[in-house]
Amino acid sequence: MELLPRSPAEFGSARYWDRFFRQRGQRPFEWYGAFPELCPVLHKYVRPRDKVLVVGCGNSELSEQMYDMGMCEDIVNIDISDAVIRQMRERSASTRPKMSYLLMDMLQMDFPDAHFQVVLDKGTLDALLTDEEEATLAKVDQMFAEISRVLHVGGRYLCVSLAQAHVLKKAVEYFSQEGWVVRVHQVASSGDKQQFVLPVFVYVMTKFRKIPGSAAQILEICPEEQDKPMRVESTERLVAAVKDRQHYALLCSQISKTPCREQVSLDLCDKESGKPRYTLHVVDSPSVKPSRDNQFAIFIIPQGRETEWLFGTEEGRRQLAASAGFVRLLTVALHREQHYEGMAGIQAELSGKVMELAPPGLPARQQVPFLSVGGDIGVRAVRHCGSSPLSGDFVVEDVRGDGTCYFRRLIFLQNRNVVQSEARLLAPTPLPGQKKRRKDKKKPSPTEPPGAIDKSYLCCEHHKAMVAGLCLLGGPDALPGELAVLVVGLGGGSLPLFVHDYFSQARVAVVEIDPSMLEVATRWFGFSQGDRMQVHVCDGLDYVAKLAAEGTSHLTEHFRCPIEPTPAQYDAIMFDVDSKDLTVGMSCPPPAFVEKPFLQKVKTILKPEGVFVLNLVCRDAGLKESVLAALRDIFPLLYARGIQGEVNEILWCQAGPAGRHGPAELGARARALEGALRQPGRPWDSSWALADMLQAVHIL
Repeated sequence: MELLPRSPAEFGSARYWDRFFRQRGQRPFEWYGAFPELCPVLHKYVRPRDKVLVVGCGNSELSEQMYDMGMCEDIVNIDISDAVIRQMRERSASTRPKMSYLLMDMLQMDFPDAHFQVVLDKGTLDALLTDEEEATLAKVDQMFAEISRVLHVGGRYLCVSLAQAHVLKKAVEYFSQEGWVVRVHQVASSGDKQQFVLPVFVYVMTKFRKIPGSAAQILEICPEEQDKPMRVESTERLVAAVKDRQHYALLCSQISKTPCREQVSLDLCDKESGKPRYTLHVVDSPSVKPSRDNQFAIFIIPQGRETEWLFGTEEGRRQLAASAGFVRLLTVALHREQHYEGMAGIQAELSGKVMELAPPGLPARQQVPFLSVGGDIGVRAVRHCGSSPLSGDFVVEDVRGDGTCYFRRLIFLQNRNVVQSEARLLAPTPLPGQKKRRKDKKKPSPTEPPGAIDKSYLCCEHHKAMVAGLCLLGGPDALPGELAVLVVGLGGGSLPLFVHDYFSQARVAVVEIDPSMLEVATRWFGFSQGDRMQVHVCDGLDYVAKLAAEGTSHLTEHFRCPIEPTPAQYDAIMFDVDSKDLTVGMSCPPPAFVEKPFLQKVKTILKPEGVFVLNLVCRDAGLKESVLAALRDIFPLLYARGIQGEVNEILWCQAGPAGRHGPAELGARARALEGALRQPGRPWDSSWALADMLQAVHIL
């Protein structure tokens, strides 16, 4: 500890460095970056015939190792410490005759202009630029000016640094403004990671003649795992890219020493585009007893299934890791914008990187298994990419689920881990008289469209619960007769389609604010309009408010059938509308849809015995309680049904005199309704039952 300076200013003091090297003696002092690690970068920019200047050489062995390895012999070393210069002269006088050591201040060098092809700085800039005080920055400007003066045009200033943000920013801004090309290399390793975990970087500043009036900058970063540099457009982006690599190094160091108490998430980006290619989650299972063969495994999530509860939630991944039986499981999600060459290609691409995230105590050269569902990476085919002023960028994609089923999904890219709408695809059926495909003929592509939309299947659990709420209508053992249903929020259209197809006397009005969604639902999800199904492209707030004010003339007009003029016109109103404001802790519905004045309008257009069904997705406990309070004030009877593994909660709200129904009566109503919906010749998905949706219902 006595070797450390009392203040950062002492780093620029000759007296401090004389005392430092006298106390340290002959032991070499390497700030960071051993020669074997720096050698690959130095070989790119130092030629054997170059005249090299090393500024602030200290008693580092770097110059000696470059000389002894034949990289370069004409090396001049300077330092402000007389003690270290005498020490280094004695160490190299007899064995390295072409290398010299001079007592000199790099801020005022005695060399003529354009005297060197390379200036090498290992930690000197970091030692000088300890703060951003005016006096310090003036010294750094003087240092840079002297380096620029003594370098040839085409010469290189190589600066080995820890790349603190203010140091990197200062160097890049100074030399890029002078018209130099700036490239930053990450060194492959930082030496003994048990002692020093920060990565080491080498700034390569190549001198060019400054072109008057030119503001063009060439800024590049070259990560350790590749030789090809990547161009960045600004100093800020270059500093951010370096900071990302520093954070990653700290993370690797931390989780290599201790188990993760919380799941760690990070993205690995494509080298060319810079877009995320893999999303990794590090999941530790303290309950798993470690052995040689169960310490670490990599789980590749099949394409398109990253949104499923088991893979897309923290609790799901925890269960996955425990059931896999590994101390640490690294889950890997694949991104839709990227192309992958199968499991073998992914394994080859990730094998080196994932070992940096290995748990503590993993034996050297331990084989780490790559796991997946069914042994492959799944199937994802993007069918359509679009953009809407209201919904932003979105995609429609087909994915293979568990087994042989295919699903079509609508994803809003601003929230890419959430499936906005989903429908199951029917397997293609041969036409009458069409022969089956012979085994020896070419098989269909795995991304070939599997078939039409299965309208009998509700993929979303919250849609099933919303449909189950209709059992509150009608008598205890009878199918509701003619129904007028309002659905706010179209999405892919599966909810209104199901109500339309299975409630044969229902008239369904759908309100959707985004015209792009109507086009998507019609083109890709089998949605269609007709006498009993009409879509109104407008704001749901305006639509409800207008109906509440004007009565039922709109309904009569849209469905071309006589209706008794009264404001209370709907048997069921369903809200399944997402919020575009991601800053609010409620993603469904937008807050304006659950404010008391608007809820009063909803009640106005709902028949006295009708049911208002709300899909509520709220992570803010305080906000959720205020929503429930507003609902209770308007609708005295509230039923709630949570969705397992999801934040969604389905609320069935009634204001009429029908009274409360206990679990037994709700179950009976649900079974009666399902029996009425199941008609001969009409397909029914047997994987769920309406009564199941009512088992976890409670009255608020």
